[in-house]
Amino acid sequence: MSFTYTAELPISDHTVFRLAGLLVAERQRRGTRNGTRTLSTLEQAVMVLRWFCDGTRTSRLFKDHGVSRSVGYRYLHEGTAVLAWQAPDLREALMRARIAGYGHLIIDDTIIETDRLRIPGPTEGVDLWWSGKISNHGGNIQILSAPDDGWPLWVSDVRPGREHDSTALCAGGAQPILEEWAADPHEVLFDLGYEGLGSPAGPLATAYKKPKGGALTDEQKAHNRVHNALRAVGERANALLKVTFRLLRNITIDPWKIGLVAKAALVILHTEHRRTA
Repeated sequence: MSFTYTAELPISDHTVFRLAGLLVAERQRRGTRNGTRTLSTLEQAVMVLRWFCDGTRTSRLFKDHGVSRSVGYRYLHEGTAVLAWQAPDLREALMRARIAGYGHLIIDDTIIETDRLRIPGPTEGVDLWWSGKISNHGGNIQILSAPDDGWPLWVSDVRPGREHDSTALCAGGAQPILEEWAADPHEVLFDLGYEGLGSPAGPLATAYKKPKGGALTDEQKAHNRVHNALRAVGERANALLKVTFRLLRNITIDPWKIGLVAKAALVILHTEHRRTA
């Protein structure tokens, strides 16, 4: 015997209908004939948003919506893709930040856990996706956030969890774009995980690192207190994405798709709150 129950999707009609509209356009682009899909675009949108918001197990999700495993995954990947295509690239996000009048921005990373993988990395004995930061497998995502409330403005493509933050950020060509922004002049604040990318006195700013066997000066300690207080707001961006979307706490699909999922989540968040900067 099984029992059914009613649940409420924690997303507004506005967001559901926007995703449904994107799916309509995608079906038209593909030339999908009427009546050939199991679910309507509205039903597909609800299924995709359930997956993001609740992290519902795919076996349960597909059964609830009456689709097979193969069809269900196709619907999820399609919904994720049409959302991710709406995500701003870094230049667009910086342009919006300039229009909003932000004097500085914050870059921080988050590791999105994934199922255990055994893919050899460039270092012998270390899996490609193993992150020492969380002692688990995961993908490294960089997040750009606003300085006043930590609102997420941009998310990067995924990089393997074994990579350091500065390596992951530069892998997608972000460094020269951030340098252009900083030359305007603006600042970008980093934590010490990005050591080597910036400097305490530069527009790509980090805190002072305590020298080995030495100590920081009072002036350096004062600088670090101010820097860390300003940068700490960026932690909210990570929390906001992972609290809103349970899917981002652990992803079971191909880890190279984590970036698409994170971008899609950002678009849902921007749509729901009708805010991009």
